[in-house]
Parts: sequence; structure tokens; C-alpha cells
Amino acid sequence: MKLKVIVHEAEEGGYWAEVPAIPGCATQGDSFEELLANLYDTVEGCIAVDVDDATVNENGQVLEIAV
Repeated sequence: MKLKVIVHEAEEGGYWAEVPAIPGCATQGDSFEELLANLYDTVEGCIAVDVDDATVNENGQVLEIAV
């Protein structure tokens, strides 16, 4: 999966970034390298949501996909 990330220079120093495709998904870092490392953790946390099992009737299917 590829996501576009908008990187900003923070006024107090360092960087912060947001992922427009995932509302509310943002992080920061004191250096660009730290920001990149934090981005991977943040995106994983934003898309790893705990949802209840879906109820499927006899006409439904359950698929598992990798993104």
C-alpha cells in the first residue's frame, strides 16, 4: 500500500506529518529520520482498528485481503 504524506516543518523545530487518506492520522519527530520511523508506527496504529466480527447471512461472503 502506498500513501501520500504531507510533511511540515514545525515552528518549534523538527517536523510533523499528516496522512490525508486517513483522517486524524498525524505524527511528529525531532528529525526527519525520527518522523519517518514514527510515520510507520502511526499509520499501522491508525489502520489497525478493533472491530467486532461481522454477521454474514447465507448470501454473504467473508474475504480477507492484504493491503
